Amino acid sequence: MPHQSINVDKATILRLIDEVLKETNAHACCKDGICSDNLCLVHNKEGVSNIVKSGADRITAGVGVRDGGFDMSIARMIDHTLLKPEATKQQIEELCAEAKEYAFASVCINPSFVKLCADLLRDTSVKVCTVIGFPLGATSTEAKTFETERAIRDGAREVDMVLNIGMLKSAEYDYVRNDIASVVAAAHRQGVITKVIIETGLLTDEEKVKACALAKKAGADFVKTSTGFAKGGATVGDIALMRRVVGPGLGVKASGGVRTQEQVMALIASGADRIGASASVKIVTGEKESTPASY
Repeated sequence: MPHQSINVDKATILRLIDEVLKETNAHACCKDGICSDNLCLVHNKEGVSNIVKSGADRITAGVGVRDGGFDMSIARMIDHTLLKPEATKQQIEELCAEAKEYAFASVCINPSFVKLCADLLRDTSVKVCTVIGFPLGATSTEAKTFETERAIRDGAREVDMVLNIGMLKSAEYDYVRNDIASVVAAAHRQGVITKVIIETGLLTDEEKVKACALAKKAGADFVKTSTGFAKGGATVGDIALMRRVVGPGLGVKASGGVRTQEQVMALIASGADRIGASASVKIVTGEKESTPASY
């Protein structure tokens, strides 16, 4: 897999930090204006300014497949995904059977299949993950909150919500933060994990930084690259940037166009701790794909 770089120089990164500080006004790490942990985006400027070099170094050190075959423990980091609109009940049942066989972290499916998957995966380690406001993120906050509550009642233990991309691009940061926080609150009341899809392929690097900072401030558990339905997908550069912004306290999920072992290892080396893929079985078995995969 070719190395990919992040097109953000030091001066731009420092400017972004100052912008995020002004726009979000307050930071959870601060008390009386003093950073309590020195780990956040705003107050660890020296660390953030090394993002390009850090990403490149980690990728070089981590790429490759272990001798003797792919490490099956990586399967526990994969959300086995089927979000195609034409997916049938039989295909979802097959997805669950594969998830049990390979011990994937979860199955990620559309909300109408949550109850079925919860029944099929009962008494297993595989979680049921569903999507909220998918794939555009443009539904109202109230609709996303209701969708979250219903999915949880049906058996979802993780929800991947799409932030409102248009509002982010309109600099309506309070709206975006509240949109995320409302879903997070509904999920956390039931002990359910929330991942925020920022749709990196539609964002500038500045917007990626702001989206991750807003997700962190809103209390999300993960940030996630892509829906798989827009242009682009997961890149090592975006993962390194997202990891730097959210720090060690949040998860980073790489999704969209992930099809090979080499891609998975590079993304993990760059900072991802969860992978969303529809080609999960081929990834863990090392089988080569003849045609490009998609959600």
